[in-house]
Amino acid sequence: MAEQERHGAYPPIAEHGLIGDLRTAALVAVDGSVDWFCAPRFDSPSLFGALLDAREGGRWRIAPAAEDATYHQFYFPDTNILVTRMLTEDGIVEVQDFMPLLRPKDEAHRQRLVRRVVCVRGRMPMRTEIAPRMDYGRAPHEARATAYGAEFAGPAGALALRTRVPLRVGGRDAHGEFTLSAGESAAFVLEDAREDTGETSEAEVEELFLGTVAYWRGWLSRSAYAGRWRERVHRSVLTLKLLTHEPSGAVIAAPTLGLPERVGGERNWDYRYVWIRDAAFSLYALLRLGFTEEADAFTGWLTRLLRKACVSGEGGPLRALYSIDGEAVREEVVLDHWEGYRGSAPCRVGNGAKDQLQLDIFGELIDSVYLFNKYGKGISYEAWTDLCTLLDWLLDHWDQPDESIWETRAGRQRHTYSRLMCWVAVERMVRVARQRGLPGDLGRWMATRDTMYRQIIEEGWDEAAGTFTQRLRPGDCAEAEEAVGGDAVVDAALLLMPMVKFLSPTDPRFLGTVEAIRRDLVADSLVFRYDPRLSPDGLEGAEGTFSICSFWWVEALTRTGDVEGARLALEKMFTYANHVGLYAEQIGPTGEQLGNFPQAFTHLALISATVNLDRTLGS
Repeated sequence: MAEQERHGAYPPIAEHGLIGDLRTAALVAVDGSVDWFCAPRFDSPSLFGALLDAREGGRWRIAPAAEDATYHQFYFPDTNILVTRMLTEDGIVEVQDFMPLLRPKDEAHRQRLVRRVVCVRGRMPMRTEIAPRMDYGRAPHEARATAYGAEFAGPAGALALRTRVPLRVGGRDAHGEFTLSAGESAAFVLEDAREDTGETSEAEVEELFLGTVAYWRGWLSRSAYAGRWRERVHRSVLTLKLLTHEPSGAVIAAPTLGLPERVGGERNWDYRYVWIRDAAFSLYALLRLGFTEEADAFTGWLTRLLRKACVSGEGGPLRALYSIDGEAVREEVVLDHWEGYRGSAPCRVGNGAKDQLQLDIFGELIDSVYLFNKYGKGISYEAWTDLCTLLDWLLDHWDQPDESIWETRAGRQRHTYSRLMCWVAVERMVRVARQRGLPGDLGRWMATRDTMYRQIIEEGWDEAAGTFTQRLRPGDCAEAEEAVGGDAVVDAALLLMPMVKFLSPTDPRFLGTVEAIRRDLVADSLVFRYDPRLSPDGLEGAEGTFSICSFWWVEALTRTGDVEGARLALEKMFTYANHVGLYAEQIGPTGEQLGNFPQAFTHLALISATVNLDRTLGS
């Protein structure tokens, strides 16, 4: 891809790899451009944002001077170090992109984005363009030459670029041209400007590279999975680890904002936060693979969140999402100076779903606590009392409409999935209390649990249609009486019924639901979450299939005994991964990846579906 062709244009979302340092992450395009980078945290304003505005967002490009280069990208084996091979008639170079992690805990962490260019063959003229745009391109800065390279400084902060490559510095940017012969290398290190910033050296960068390789390989060696799809599972768990904020233990949904669910549409959200639901599922996936330290760290984050809510007397429900620090997410605002990915506006910062009522999260959270008690260290008595306080609120409020798992913006409804997960919340609390001998009002808990179960069976099952439905039949709630759409609308989230042990996977009711979902939502191996024509969600335009639902479909087929169908669907889903095994939130009609990228929810569903199918095939 030539420089002039790419400027002002957008590569496909899938044509990026991810690097990070467990504090933030960057997306690197297959042509060597850092198109997205927020620092120092995932939810910080961007420094490079060309992904959302190709002309004004800012990028850092390293590429051959020749305009006819071809590119290939892969991960250095068993690591999160990204390697981009660039080939021309003159030779081959490799750009190694990584953010150093040097010790198992890395307490004295120094955040750096390292780019090392190595000539593999021939003699290659290269060029680089470093064009940061601070604070989503809203803050001014000036670039100046320094003894160690260049500095970019303004009201939003100061960045130091350390390199031995001669640079032309002016205005806001820096440019450089250099030529490498086989065996030679050039390095660039971007970090916060410090008083002691000095020149970089080949020895320093080599030490950072080897230390980071050792970190990732040491971490991955803890994996308990050695099955048929080892590379797929390990790439997914490495991705989940990259989406972890190590200092707090939080797990974010995705490192990006504004990537559209449909190009040109308005379904563009900020996913750089901690969704209780996503993080709880991530904990389950990590526990299944033997990564108990990460599960322990997230449980610590969650315990602190619950303690704060109980001590402050805030009361009320859990929020659906929180900041990395466990605070309320900022108000949703629009970056109206950015055009959005391929014109997909608005670009939103913050997330309006923070104020929604999503009752299902109680079930996902408490189910993760149950699993942590089963496979991890178990929770403390203090955390248990906080959970009991949380459950008391749920027992008083479970039978009301909400926005549920899909965060619809068309008003609250009585979602069957939310009732299912409320049942899970109470059922798991009963289990943990009995297994650990912990105190609790078991009589009230079990009575409410049974009421929930009967409601799902009696109001969520449509006998005529032979399926569970997205919404319970309208009850006495006035808001529920305003429900739109047909009663027999199905929802892919209902595929989780046997996974949370509500029904046997061979129960006729579940088998009927599977067939209804196959008929209404499944397109080959791809699965829509629901049909917005029959169940309007308050937003304009269509969307793609949801990859997490497609992996739920694989697991549902496995559990119902259709192992061959599950295996075929899984192999087809693997073909939709990008060149380095990453998935966005959705798949479009021509197989393109859509939505924020990469998404934790999708990768954890891949792990669950793959591990479960592998176990079934082995038996």
